[in-house]
Amino acid sequence: MPDEIPQITVEQLAERRQRPEPFQLVDVREPEEVAIAALAPCTHLPLSQFPQWGPSLQQTLDPHAETIVLCHHGIRSAQMCQWLQNQGFTNVKNVAGGIDAYAVVVDPALGRY
Repeated sequence: MPDEIPQITVEQLAERRQRPEPFQLVDVREPEEVAIAALAPCTHLPLSQFPQWGPSLQQTLDPHAETIVLCHHGIRSAQMCQWLQNQGFTNVKNVAGGIDAYAVVVDPALGRY
């Protein structure tokens, strides 16, 4: 049975983005979604393009670094978190509420869709 997926609130993500320690922010939304609202810097890995990026993921991301995964509402990112855990990633967190909640709570200037 997979480990419970740790959640991070959008407020915690905003605070985390202010700290100097490096972390990996992964956005699994589609390119047209990212064009509307995005947080930088991040690694953009659309779930629909998994066959293209999946085989080289261990070279793209550090499996032992703090990895925070984001999508629109937190469903696709939870799937990605579970998959990353199954690939041996040791410090994975899902953004509860996704970029939509981030736009509502943290940064109203972000586009919403």
